[in-house]
Amino acid sequence: MAGSVLGDQVRSFNRVVTQRVGALDDRYLGRDRPLGQDRLLWEIGTEGCEVRALRSRLGLDAGHLSRLLRALEEAGLVLTAPSPADCRIRVARLTSRGASERAVLDRRSDELAESILAPLDAGQRDELVAAMRTVRRLLTTAAIEVRRVDPDGADARSCVRAYFAELDRRSDSGFDASSGISAEPHELTPPAGRFLVAYVRGEPVGCGAVKHHPGQPSEIKRMWVAESARGLGIARRLLAELEADAVVSGATAARLETNKALVEAIALYRSAGYVEVPAFNDEPFAHHWFEKQLPSARQS
Repeated sequence: MAGSVLGDQVRSFNRVVTQRVGALDDRYLGRDRPLGQDRLLWEIGTEGCEVRALRSRLGLDAGHLSRLLRALEEAGLVLTAPSPADCRIRVARLTSRGASERAVLDRRSDELAESILAPLDAGQRDELVAAMRTVRRLLTTAAIEVRRVDPDGADARSCVRAYFAELDRRSDSGFDASSGISAEPHELTPPAGRFLVAYVRGEPVGCGAVKHHPGQPSEIKRMWVAESARGLGIARRLLAELEADAVVSGATAARLETNKALVEAIALYRSAGYVEVPAFNDEPFAHHWFEKQLPSARQS
């Protein structure tokens, strides 16, 4: 019964929103296209976008996306062509007419937002905007996907580069990956370890890894979440999945070390049950060392 009531609430919310924003209209915002085409026009953006990225971000199958692009091309708003860097990759770009149309959509979208808020008093506006912010955050959280990936794959390497860049930016002394404890791809590939990447709408936004040592605690490594995706519980989810992998490997404890500048990470580890311990390695970049006792595979 509870599930049915919740489902009714979700459907009711969807009906109100889709009607109020005009998602059901064939002429969204008074233009000659439905919302799907205009959403794609906006997503392509002023810089253009790879077709595969559009498909991933919007959660569309190849056939549906192809039909949307074809409609925009026939209207003279979009051109799709091979990438100059790699002819195997198709890139969609706005024509000059498409850019002008996108500007019109932005303006009319602002007008729609103002019309929604206009009948409300100041307190009601604040309440509605705060509720929208909460809904957006929770829907984004629900869309997070954590995948086990090749630690030498493109998404893993992209996340690690961003992680190293942030460490270098935030550390007083800079960061040199070559001088620290190793976490090479072969050390993070089963059965030696595991590498996870978190995705939001197909975009990699976080990573984490674990190294296993038979008869010893497993090591948590490469924990990072993009600034744009923080506050969604991604790091905690990555940490929990890495700990679960450590349990399966037979480890009874997990260890990690971190830099004093990473105050958010330190707070996460402490709240997740990690206890600060004496240094267990000679990682030159670390100021804090943590350990957590894990349940046995039978208990979990």
